[in-house]
Amino acid sequence: MTAIEFNQQLINQSGPLKNFAYSLTLNVEEAQDLVQDTFVKAVTYKDKFADATNLKAWLYTIMKNTFINSYRRSIKTRKIITHSEDLTLVKPATNVNIPSAESQINHKHIAKAIDSLEDDYKIPFTRYFDGYKYKEIADELNLPIGTVKSRIFLARKKLMLDLKEYKS
Repeated sequence: MTAIEFNQQLINQSGPLKNFAYSLTLNVEEAQDLVQDTFVKAVTYKDKFADATNLKAWLYTIMKNTFINSYRRSIKTRKIITHSEDLTLVKPATNVNIPSAESQINHKHIAKAIDSLEDDYKIPFTRYFDGYKYKEIADELNLPIGTVKSRIFLARKKLMLDLKEYKS
């Protein structure tokens, strides 16, 4: 495939890529940046693309990986770790969020709804909520991954019914 053909096919994929980028970022400007980064990487690594393969899938993979890497990078930059023994160098928090009485009641109500779930649904749901991946939960509970996904889905569905007054 010539460079002109490759570039033309890239341009043809810009619409679906913009939609996919927006679904990842939920922000128009960030989505445009992500599409641009994807195009730059695609042109840079054009030689790695095999002509007989699916260009759209290749571009989606580049975009997804770029998004994941930038997300991980932003998480790392948010973490501020102080190694100093002198605590006078640490800035005090100026925007401390003290939970209101209403939010504490809401939290108790939500926690009660989660606790009311059967263990078969509560355990996978709380593990997922705590940040575990489906595979990790499936391995821990010795269940197929599809069963774990199903139970989490059903737990969310039940919680949405039980907590419908919180739906905006």
